Amino acid sequence: MPLIPEEPQIHEKAQGPRATPASGRTASTPRPVPGPRPAAPPRPGRPGPVRPTAPAQRAPRDTTTTKPGPPGPAAAASPAAQAAPAANAATVAAPQIQLIPATPDGALDAAEEAVDLLLDSGRTPGDVLVLTTGEPHPWATHELSFGDAAYWAQHDAGDDVFYADAAVAERAASRAVVVVAVNGGPEAAAARALGVAHTRAGALLIVCGDPQTINSVLGAGV
Repeated sequence: MPLIPEEPQIHEKAQGPRATPASGRTASTPRPVPGPRPAAPPRPGRPGPVRPTAPAQRAPRDTTTTKPGPPGPAAAASPAAQAAPAANAATVAAPQIQLIPATPDGALDAAEEAVDLLLDSGRTPGDVLVLTTGEPHPWATHELSFGDAAYWAQHDAGDDVFYADAAVAERAASRAVVVVAVNGGPEAAAARALGVAHTRAGALLIVCGDPQTINSVLGAGV
């Protein structure tokens, strides 16, 4: 089912670390609506009024005595009843999907804007994974210069936003939010990134790129 681009949301942007985008990119992109967040813990304080419940009516006693018969076999659950919990679990696990229209040159900047908004709305850095289909994110390029082991050690620590190329996305662990920047590369790379991102996103999947390309990939069964 084709996605409808989100209406632009204007928020005051908090100051924070952000990689400098490569020259030539256009940074003017729509911003996503913050995704679902965990329920806030109950606030301490005086408990509210408790509405009294009506006393249950006691059923009249049956004075007739009957001899209990042998216990019968337990009724087997119907196939539909057995399949219901699995279907409900699949529904709960499906992440919300948001599309941010952007050109390939502006998709990385749009992804950065999305990350900033997520952090401003209360998400922790360790909640966010960013995947790129074309040019790697400058942070990933810099960290990979220290070696593959050091790069993935930061992923395993899980205390900061992690940026990865779509080619190695299957190695990344699940996170609450996955942002995909469709910033170039073959359509197969976008399909691979969206497929992996959909399985790795726990609550929210944000896709930044050309709507026609993204809907074409999503319509192919991602």
